Amino acid sequence: MPKAPDSSQASGRRRGATREELRLQESEDRTAHWKRWGPYLAERQWGTVREDYSPHGTVWEFFPHDHARSRAYRWGEDGIAGITDNHGRLCLALALWNGRDPILKERLFGLSGNEGNHGEDVKEYYFYLDSTPTHSYMKYLYKYPQAEFPYAALVTESRRRDRRAPEFELIDTGVFAADRYFDVVVEYAKAAPDDILVRITATNRGPEAADLHVLPTLWYRNTWSWDPGGPERPTLRAGAAAGGYAVIEGDHASLGARWLYCEGAPQRLFTENDTNVERLYGRPNAGPYVKDSINAFVVEGRKDAVNPDGVGTKAAAYYRQTLAPGQGAVTRLRLSNTPIPGDPFGKEFDVVFGQRAQEADRFYETVIPKKLSDDARNVMRQAFAGLLWSKQFYHYDVRRWLEGDPAGPPPPAERLQGRNHEWRHLYNEDVISMPDKWEYPWYAAWDLAFHTIPLALVDPDFAKAQLVLFLREWYMHPNGQIPAYEWSLGDVNPPVHAWAALRVYRIERRLRGRGDREFLEKVFHKLLLNFTWWVNRKDAEGRNVFQGGFLGLDNIGVFDRSAPLPTGDRLEQSDGTSWMGMYCLNMLAIALELAKQDPAYADVASKFFEHFVYIAHAVDSPGTGINLWDEADGFYYDVLHGNGTAYPVKVRSMVGLIPLFAVETLEPDVVDKLPGFKRRMQWFIDNHPEFRGHVEMATRPGVGVRRLLAIVGREQLPRVLRLMLDETEFLSPHGIRGVSRYHQDHPYSLRLDGIEHRVDYEPAESSSALFGGNSNWRGPVWFPVNYLLIESLQKFHYFYGDAFKIPFPTGSATTLNLWQVAAELSRRLTRLFLRDADGRRPVYGGTETFQRDPLWRDLVLFYEYFHGDNGAGIGASHQTGWTGLVAKLLQQSGER
Repeated sequence: MPKAPDSSQASGRRRGATREELRLQESEDRTAHWKRWGPYLAERQWGTVREDYSPHGTVWEFFPHDHARSRAYRWGEDGIAGITDNHGRLCLALALWNGRDPILKERLFGLSGNEGNHGEDVKEYYFYLDSTPTHSYMKYLYKYPQAEFPYAALVTESRRRDRRAPEFELIDTGVFAADRYFDVVVEYAKAAPDDILVRITATNRGPEAADLHVLPTLWYRNTWSWDPGGPERPTLRAGAAAGGYAVIEGDHASLGARWLYCEGAPQRLFTENDTNVERLYGRPNAGPYVKDSINAFVVEGRKDAVNPDGVGTKAAAYYRQTLAPGQGAVTRLRLSNTPIPGDPFGKEFDVVFGQRAQEADRFYETVIPKKLSDDARNVMRQAFAGLLWSKQFYHYDVRRWLEGDPAGPPPPAERLQGRNHEWRHLYNEDVISMPDKWEYPWYAAWDLAFHTIPLALVDPDFAKAQLVLFLREWYMHPNGQIPAYEWSLGDVNPPVHAWAALRVYRIERRLRGRGDREFLEKVFHKLLLNFTWWVNRKDAEGRNVFQGGFLGLDNIGVFDRSAPLPTGDRLEQSDGTSWMGMYCLNMLAIALELAKQDPAYADVASKFFEHFVYIAHAVDSPGTGINLWDEADGFYYDVLHGNGTAYPVKVRSMVGLIPLFAVETLEPDVVDKLPGFKRRMQWFIDNHPEFRGHVEMATRPGVGVRRLLAIVGREQLPRVLRLMLDETEFLSPHGIRGVSRYHQDHPYSLRLDGIEHRVDYEPAESSSALFGGNSNWRGPVWFPVNYLLIESLQKFHYFYGDAFKIPFPTGSATTLNLWQVAAELSRRLTRLFLRDADGRRPVYGGTETFQRDPLWRDLVLFYEYFHGDNGAGIGASHQTGWTGLVAKLLQQSGER
């Protein structure tokens, strides 16, 4: 029998009980809270929906970057290389000053959605270098220019450029010329769950001596300003001086006491995490010490700006360093929930750091295949680091947000019927895996599903908990919809939750030798509600053809698929219908897995079998007037309905490849053990001959009858793949494009009511303003859909075996079976990040600093998407979330 397409194969090495795995088990058993502290601090809290209290949802204007240093946040905090506890109460992060900048570098800078020529974009260079799943060891690098940070130049030049021009990046300003910058490495090591060692190593990479001000900053999230007589204000105060170190003591009603030990004799600066209303609004402050007082002390030289009594809710340890060329300086801190007896920076400090770093190495030796090259292992390790650093404490109470706080002004009346007003039940206060903690510091439901796949390789329990979380009643809408993201909780993301749950279940079973049936059962029951919501809301006429809107593919359509069509017509979506076919098969597979121990699930499995066949038939039913399959082109298209007619929207895009995702094999060793399910399925096939084209059967001696369920049948499959694997169409050197290159010379144009709607092949940034213009599906390569295409090809191979071969690429004399095609696509994707024969990484395109400089070339960024022709990274630069799937691809398919 062909090899099973369960691509969650372990690396070939049996996972041993490393120290990190023991910590994971202690955390899961709740015998030690190793995950209480982590990198849960956002990298951008300003410019988020949560902080927006404007009448019409003008998020970027209501809370801009210029306000962030002076204005207390309502729902979270942000910082550089920071940590916080799992409820976001106490934060510790890095602040820097080079003596030239107009403000302290307390947070990463970037352009707002309205300033960038391609939407919001961070304009800094920082890298997640390492992290264990319990965050027992973490490492982060920030590159800080020695020249004045070009805030104004970045904004001005970006505004000057139009959407056809590339983004203006920090490196383009020349501030890194002659290596005039500091490498600042921040490391954390946990001696115990609540005893965290911190090491900050700053190195002058420039040719001349340079000054650096280092201010590790500790502060409490402001929870006291929103309710009269609300939570007690916590306190930070200067502890008693001791030989060799200074102390900042903290006390919080729920978190308890904390001590921050600061090596040496830094000046301790104290203020309050309260808004500077005088600076922002011209009104007197309630007190003299406000959020930006430390900035005023350091940058403006105002010695009266901080509290001389050494007390407040925000404090910094102020170190001044002058570093010669190539010189490094180490700043050491220790945050603990108990006083440290003796010297907190004695020999034990470095011993613990060394142990945690070694334990991280031992742990990843059990995860990363030994057969990989050093370069590939480095890429895989940094992919995991990015995934784990992208956890964030996320807080959003929609009812409270809509109605406003008792201590604040009443909200504008428009808000009560504005954004997210239909989600008043939603209450989020959890650590969640984010797509990108600067560019997308809010969850996205379908992104999260993909995050859990590589996360399951290192922490299956966290992956499972994330999937369950979004099905809780304080997340999921009472009608069954899963929240999409804060910009519009009611938007519709592709229904991939069931797929992710099944994949995580199987990955854990491979790693641990057992599957978590309780998890699978819990997810299945809640997803029944979500499936019902889809059927009731997105199948307009009950014909098993689904709409759904943009479905995560932003600007892929000829018009905005989330908005009403310009003519009021209806669009039957190839991808919406195919996603639902995939959803049916995922639920069927889960039901059959659960039925192995509880036959009652066989009944509901029958339901999903029937529903899938109806959907598959609807996709290709000329008699119904729908027919998303185009026989002449051998491809699937959306169909536009209006004025009693229906015609295909002939854009060759990922929309027409998504039908490949709906594929599953039913094996006789499963079906034969469920006689009721088998009998009902056979009755259905016998009595509905029109549906047999989507249930292919093959009998093997000694095995029995195998059944393939797929939207794309045997006759259609090679025709779809002919386009997909054509290098002049979808196949790029680095994966499958979102839109065929065919449209470079043959743009698609549709005129409705005298207005032209058009799709061109755009391999890089978008020239369209759809969805903010900060992402582009009209040509680039995207990891999530490529990953699903690879898995689908594996599934088809599992049924058809080695005999089914196709030319690869199209037109070639070389033929490959579908498993080999999947492996080749996987390697094309992983090669984005690996050095080629010339030592260059395609992801960095023509940026020579990243290609050649030894201090940059092994630092890997995992972009949101990739140039459809040359593979250069585009969009969000730290979207390790779903691009972290590269770790899974390297683990399962290798690099060659």
